[in-house]
Amino acid sequence: MNFKKKYLPILLIISALITANCGNAHKNGTSAAGIQPGDTGAAVIIFREYEHHFGKVAEGEKIGYVFTFENKGTGNLVIAAATTSCGCTVPKYDAKPVPSGGSGIIEVVFDTSGRNGMQTKTISVKSNASIPVVLLKITAEVVTNNN
Repeated sequence: MNFKKKYLPILLIISALITANCGNAHKNGTSAAGIQPGDTGAAVIIFREYEHHFGKVAEGEKIGYVFTFENKGTGNLVIAAATTSCGCTVPKYDAKPVPSGGSGIIEVVFDTSGRNGMQTKTISVKSNASIPVVLLKITAEVVTNNN
């Protein structure tokens, strides 16, 4: 009997056992990515509040507010973009993934220079969450020295 015929069945059995065990590497019911079976891994972004009113502010002030959010989903949340309705309003955010149960912030700074009266600015937050676009709003009554 030659070498191939003698050892080929043994090699096939060993290969089959190795292949079968690869799928069972995680015996705690999770995959290598940490996802439970049947889990879609969807992120869910929930803000503590969606609007902030600054009240009366003097024209020329730069005012800021920090919106806090939490990822209530099962997958990582990634903020892709935060855009505003006006160049006078600048959002800042961290692009690092927020794990399930984690929280993050979006800081918004509004420059009131050249503005007067009631001002409303919106911030569009785009992410990989189950609701991909969330709108935040800030309002302020800008008063000049003449008012």
